[in-house]
Amino acid sequence: MVTEKNLSVELCGVRLTNPIIPASGTFGFGTEMATLYDLDVLGAISIKGTTREARFGNPTPRIAECNAGLINSVGLQNPGIDKVISTELPKLRACFHNPIIANISGFSIDEYVECCKKIDREEQVAIIEVNVSCPNVHNGGMAFGTSAESAAHVTRAVKAVTTKPVFIKLSPNVTDITSIARACEEAGADGLTLINTLLGMRIDTMRRRPVVANKMGGFSGAAIFPIALRMVYQVANACRIPIIGCGGVSSANDVIEMMMAGATAVQVGAENLRNPFACKELVETLPATMEQLKIENLTDIIGIVK
Repeated sequence: MVTEKNLSVELCGVRLTNPIIPASGTFGFGTEMATLYDLDVLGAISIKGTTREARFGNPTPRIAECNAGLINSVGLQNPGIDKVISTELPKLRACFHNPIIANISGFSIDEYVECCKKIDREEQVAIIEVNVSCPNVHNGGMAFGTSAESAAHVTRAVKAVTTKPVFIKLSPNVTDITSIARACEEAGADGLTLINTLLGMRIDTMRRRPVVANKMGGFSGAAIFPIALRMVYQVANACRIPIIGCGGVSSANDVIEMMMAGATAVQVGAENLRNPFACKELVETLPATMEQLKIENLTDIIGIVK
């Protein structure tokens, strides 16, 4: 018999009943999943990446299957910030009563600032997650998150117009993620989410061309878990702000590993696409895993691996 366990965690004063969060881009705006199960079993939901203008996304095909993962190049398809605020947030709040994390993307500093300023006013939103893996149109198309200076610039600009906790979502496609993490922390970030997808590619050998229309895309899934875990561990030992760990999480033991490495909460991404019930099942199986490992409170294990 499994005794009652304490799964609750806290992110910058925002209490989560458990650390399980569907990652942005893998759970829609949440309402799409509400017919499958009670969403209130989740600690929080990170909604689909939102930009200033509506985006149709990249040309198809956008998905390529891989061993233990997949490549996607969806291209931030979304209805735009105003539609998200007027339609998607109220629809989600009607069926989900725990913290909502708004994921914001942009192609310039001005776009980040405008979107974050607007979403900050929304009572439904508890945390703003800023994705700095988008192309920087003012710097030759390089992603903001691949440069410590650019990532810090976004962080400072967004923090100047927001009152809610801001988590910067970092790209793993860099030489040293800790230098970028520290730059964001010094610029005022309240927390960090890592990692975003790696860059991958598949080729259709019969057709002799890339499977994905964009040629390359974000590689995610169980195969990247060891890389994500390593980066969470490195950043946790380099920074003092809370971390949401993400990348290849597919089991309760993965969640425990992420938290032992330094994550306060854990996002689940590609596994949602393979199994729509993945997050619910993780919440349900966590207590048994905690029992097996003699863990009473999840907060006791955050960052215990040194």
